[in-house]
This record gives sequence, C-alpha cells and structure tokens, in this order.
Amino acid sequence: MAANRKLALIALGGNLPAGADTPQMTLSNAIRALRSEEISLRSVSRFFQTPCFPAGAGPDYVNAAAAVETSLSPGGLLARLHDIEAQFSRVREQRWGMRTLDLDLVDYDGAVLPDEAGYARWQGLPLESQMQEAPGQLILPHPRIQDRAFVLVPLADIAPRWCHPVLRKSVTEMLADLPPQDVAGVTPL
Repeated sequence: MAANRKLALIALGGNLPAGADTPQMTLSNAIRALRSEEISLRSVSRFFQTPCFPAGAGPDYVNAAAAVETSLSPGGLLARLHDIEAQFSRVREQRWGMRTLDLDLVDYDGAVLPDEAGYARWQGLPLESQMQEAPGQLILPHPRIQDRAFVLVPLADIAPRWCHPVLRKSVTEMLADLPPQDVAGVTPL
C-alpha cells in the first residue's frame, strides 16, 4: 500500500430497487462506482440476505462489505460514499428507513473520530435516541458495528481479524458476542 493511502472498511446495503435494478444489482454497480483514482478495491465480501429491521418493516436487505485503499481523507471518503448513494437514488428521509443503497464508512485506518469522548457518546447512546438522532459529524469507527450481524457477517468474509480500535475485539469476537439467531439470520445469496 502506498504511503499516502489508507485502508478503509465499508458496509453496503439496500432493500429497495433503484429504477429497474434489484438491490443486488445496485450493490454490484455501487462497488464498481467506488473504483477511482483515489479509491482502489482490495476485497469484497459475498452478498448476504438480511431480514429488515425492525422485523416486517419492509423487504429483506442485501448486505456486503468492502475493503478499500484510499488517498481521500475520512471526510472526503464519506462525501464520495454519499455521492455514490445519490447516483443510485438514495433519499435520506427517515433514519434507519428503507433505502436503495447505504454505504457506511465502518473504519478508516483505525481512526477514532471525532475523539474518544465523542465516539463514546455515540457508542453508548440508548436505542431510542439512536433511532431519532443523527450525528452532525463523522463518527469512527461506526458506533453500531458491534451490534449488527448484517455488518459483521460480511466483514468476516474479508477482514475477520480486523480489530475494533476502541473495543479491542476482532470481527470474529464481536460476532461471537451476538445472539446466535441474529447471526443465523444473515444468509449468503
């Protein structure tokens, strides 16, 4: 990896069609759209089907994960991910709502942003508040990764030994901490 490039992990998901494209086609196209002079793909997980959360709230999701090398800053990479989401008709009307495409920056070279205290506030936010509040700044690593089988199962395909920079647990260890039924609900396509 070039000295000025950083490793980042991205979670991908979607459960609504983007035009004539199924969610699986949208994820495939979004992965291709990631490639640029500033972003190169290192690996991509298999695609997985995941029940909609909360249960019964909509069609099942298709989820995946990608590891990329980038010369972009964390904020620059997040802006690029939002641009790609917009290309695939992503509309941000409801927090945790159904969507054509969701690209979450999960980790950026082990950075903890905005700082340990800011991260801790979002990581410890009660579920009710999580569903209502959105941070006004980039929070890294993603504050919910340890709770989400739909992120961890695809990540285990490409980075099972990635270590959460705050929790100091690997993807494999975080998966083992989740309820078995949550993990079993994320099935390969």
